[in-house]
Amino acid sequence: QVQLVESGGGLVQAGGSLRLTCTASGRTFSRYVLAWFRQAPGKEREVVAVISTTGGRTNYADSVKGRFTISRDNVKNTVSLQMNSLKPEDTAVYYCAANENSYALGSRGYDYWGQGTQVTVSS
Repeated sequence: QVQLVESGGGLVQAGGSLRLTCTASGRTFSRYVLAWFRQAPGKEREVVAVISTTGGRTNYADSVKGRFTISRDNVKNTVSLQMNSLKPEDTAVYYCAANENSYALGSRGYDYWGQGTQVTVSS
């Protein structure tokens, strides 16, 4: 069991940067595969980035490769998403999620979700 809380969202101009942080409450944080998802108004939730339990493997959506970086700190119980070169298309509610079973890119594999944090990128 783990509870997740996102922070760091806000309004930025296109080309700017933002860092999202998800803080977890739980004794077994390091056992979970973690991911960031996002959902824009009127669109389906999509995976942004995934990171393995040790941080040794990561995957990114094609739309954010080279711009976003996911990282985790198993001592501080956090997972972060550094977002650079932001585009208006990145505007969405961003969610962190935890998966206790497998390394997966699909949202259905994730058991626990944060409440989301709004990221708005102006043109």
